[in-house]
Amino acid sequence: MTEVTGTTRTTRTTTRPSPPHATPNRGRDAATRQRLRRTATRKGPHRTAARQGLRRASARIDAATPASRDRAVDALRAIAILGVVLGHWLVTALVADGGSLRAASPLQDMPWLSPISWVFQTLAVFFLVGGHVATRGYASARARGTSYGGWLSARLSRLFRPVAAVLSLWTVTAALLLLTGAEFVTVHTLVKLALSPMWFLLVFAALTAATPLLTRLHPLWPLVVVLHVDLLRFGFGAPSWLGWINLAAGWLVPYTLGAAWTRGELDRRRAGGLLLTGGTAATAALVAWAGYPASMVGVPGAEVSNLNPPTLAAVTFGLAQCGLALLLREPLRRAMRRPVTWAAVALVNLSAMTIFLWHQTALMATTATGLLAGRLPGLHTLPDGLDWVAARLAWLPVFAFVLAGCWAAFRSCERGGRRRSRVVRTHRPPSRTRTAGARHV
Repeated sequence: MTEVTGTTRTTRTTTRPSPPHATPNRGRDAATRQRLRRTATRKGPHRTAARQGLRRASARIDAATPASRDRAVDALRAIAILGVVLGHWLVTALVADGGSLRAASPLQDMPWLSPISWVFQTLAVFFLVGGHVATRGYASARARGTSYGGWLSARLSRLFRPVAAVLSLWTVTAALLLLTGAEFVTVHTLVKLALSPMWFLLVFAALTAATPLLTRLHPLWPLVVVLHVDLLRFGFGAPSWLGWINLAAGWLVPYTLGAAWTRGELDRRRAGGLLLTGGTAATAALVAWAGYPASMVGVPGAEVSNLNPPTLAAVTFGLAQCGLALLLREPLRRAMRRPVTWAAVALVNLSAMTIFLWHQTALMATTATGLLAGRLPGLHTLPDGLDWVAARLAWLPVFAFVLAGCWAAFRSCERGGRRRSRVVRTHRPPSRTRTAGARHV
């Protein structure tokens, strides 16, 4: 019995399968994975379903995007829009002073926070992308036989269609506030903040209308204009109103850089590197030795604003931003291959003007509603310390939530009732044969 038992054991030992680390037991591993999936589903069925739904929706958007579309362009536009929104939310304060609200900025009492404006003042990137898209779109329109008037009308309608809703709402709101006894200072502050983003649209619309004349303009020419205007203003005591020439010339610089991008003159990394290093060095020299403010946005009470109107320092800073944007094109293209990332960028681009036009309204709606609970830190208090900064950061998700409500209510104004997406081709099966005429808008 002992020998038989030993022999049996020996035989079993020699015929026993190898350990799992040598030859995996596929059936057992598959069963284990299945049990883990069932366990995960039991633990969070709603979360799992939501995640799967998000992936399916992202995959549909990714598949519906024309293969010829440069997704880095859309990513840069989304970065520029979100940068402006976050910048305004971080440096705009509405201080409750008695029965009124007045505008203030943390940069006034904490100038060491100026680097915040270096990160979130991204208008130059928006004008760079705008110049690139407009010149490319105009060339495509001419190739299709579309007239200048038809092309311009289509572009401007996309810009100004959402404006009517903002103007209507704030006209009614201002009238109701005045009729109910609100102080004129408060109403003026609110309306000014709500409508302040529109100056940008007017400048952008003017440059868009002049696109046929700007397709070959070298960015050096408007840069020279800005240089001479600032030299006359700050060096020879010329009238301050002369600075408003820079409102067009200053933003012409990144816009014409976008046209140069279309012409293929900025395809090499060397171009982006030169713009980044040259713009950074020039801006640092102007701030350190020429007396320009370090903040790239306006600060209440400051003698000089780099943004209103644009100064030479703002323009050289914009050159550095454009250089960085050009260097980021390839990394962004790689990142946009991920369906979920691309879906988020596509959605921002589809509602870019709605987000831009309503973000200040979201801030003010939150501020006004919060007054019902008293003076809340980071919302109604003076922005003069780190405690205000910490409190304001905590309010950002609330601003985003209110902005999402504005987006849900007014996004149809931007789309104008059209079902066709401007970023992806909806309700059409993805096909490579249909992407040859894809347009960048």
